[in-house]
Amino acid sequence: IHPFDPFGQIMQEHFRKLNSALYALNKYPDADAQRRRLLDNGWEQCVCLDMNCFYFGLVPEAERSKIEKLEPFDEYEEWHQKCSHYFILAASRGLRLCILASPLTLGGPSFSPVSLPVKTIPVCAEGLGMASASLGPNVVLLTGGSSKGASLPLSSPPSLSVSSSLSLSLNTLNHYNDSTCCIKTAERTTLIVTCLTGVRLYHTATAIPGKSAVVLGGRTSPLNPVKTVCKLTMDSLDLEGDDGAKLSVEPAVCAGEPPVSVDGAAPEPRFSHSACSYRGGVVMFGGLGRRGVPLGDTTLLKPTESGFCWQRLDIKPSVFCRYSHAAHVIGDKLLVVGGVWLASHVPGLAVVDLLTQSGAEYRLDVASVPWPLMLHSFCSEVTSSKELVLIGGGGNCFSFGTHLNPQPVVVDLGLITTDG
Repeated sequence: IHPFDPFGQIMQEHFRKLNSALYALNKYPDADAQRRRLLDNGWEQCVCLDMNCFYFGLVPEAERSKIEKLEPFDEYEEWHQKCSHYFILAASRGLRLCILASPLTLGGPSFSPVSLPVKTIPVCAEGLGMASASLGPNVVLLTGGSSKGASLPLSSPPSLSVSSSLSLSLNTLNHYNDSTCCIKTAERTTLIVTCLTGVRLYHTATAIPGKSAVVLGGRTSPLNPVKTVCKLTMDSLDLEGDDGAKLSVEPAVCAGEPPVSVDGAAPEPRFSHSACSYRGGVVMFGGLGRRGVPLGDTTLLKPTESGFCWQRLDIKPSVFCRYSHAAHVIGDKLLVVGGVWLASHVPGLAVVDLLTQSGAEYRLDVASVPWPLMLHSFCSEVTSSKELVLIGGGGNCFSFGTHLNPQPVVVDLGLITTDG
C-alpha cells in the first residue's frame, strides 16, 4: 500500500526489476481501499491494518520486547516505513466472527493548503548519518556519515561531482590533505566536506564562534560509540584560487561541571529527537520513545535564576509525532523538517509558533525533484536567504535495496517566514 510516496516508489521499482509489477496498487492504494475491495465482493466483515498498527496495537508488549532484544538493531526508520507499506487483512461471512481491531489509532496530520517549493542543487553529495554546521553565511560544514559501497562510515570525503550537462557555477573543487574538499554552487551555498574528525556517523556538529564547530558523539557501528570530542576550525576559505578550504582539528576536553539545578517534570526519555537553542535555553521536539512509538511533544528547557526548568507547551493545532527529523529556530518559530512518522503520506515541514503555541503542517512540493526524496538521516541548515538546504539522507530499504538522495535540495521558506 501507499505506492506513490518515496518508499513506495522504491518498492514498486524493486518488483518491476523482478518482472513482478504490482498492478493492483493503483486500484487499491491504501488500507481503506483494500477493505472496500473485500466488502464489495460479498464479505460481511473486514479489518485491514498496516503492520505498524498491528505490531504496536495487537502484539503484547512482552512479545514485542522479546523480538526487539534478539539482536542489536538501529534501522528503525526503514522498519517503520516498511511496516506502513504492508498490511494484514481478515474478513469473514456467514458465521459472524469477532475480528479484533487495533486499539492504536494513528490518524494523520491536517496539511495547510500551501505547499513549499523545493529545488535541487546539481552537485552530488550523498550520505547517511552525516552532521552539518554553519560556519558563516552560506558556508556549510559536513562531517562523517556513510554512503553506498561502504559498510563502514566514511573515512574519506564522499563523492562530489557535477554533470557537464547541468548549469552549475563550480568555482573550485580542491582537496586538502586528502581529507577536505570544498565546492561552491550556483545557489550561493558553499559545502565543505571533511573527514578530519575520523570515522563516525550519527554524531552532532555544533557551530560555535570563531568559524568553528564542536563534533560530539556518534558511532562506528551499533555497538561501538565514539567517545572523543573534537573542535574543527576553518582557518581559511579561498573559493577563487587553488587553496580551497583549510581546516584545523584539535581534541576537546569536557571538564567536569557542578550539577545544574533543573526543576519541573522531565520529558519522556527518547532518541532521534531535535534540540535547538532558544532564548538561553533549549526547545526539544519529537523523537522515538521507550515504547518504540514516535513522540510529538514540544518542550522548553528554560533558564531560571538557579538553573533551568522544564515547560511542556500545549500546541494547538498540534503537529504530528515524528522522529529522525531536523529542526531550526527562526525568531520565535520552530521549523521541523522531514523525519519518519507512522501516519500515511510523508512528513514535510511543520511550523510551531513558540509564542502563540500553535502549529501548522506544510507539504513539500517535490515536483521538480527527479528522484524519491527520503528525508531521514539527513542534514539541514538555514541559509542567510531564509532557505533550508537539505543534504544527504535516504535509507536501507531492506530487501528493496538502499536509496540515497543523490543531490542536496533547497526548500523556499518565503511563504512561512518573515524578516523577523
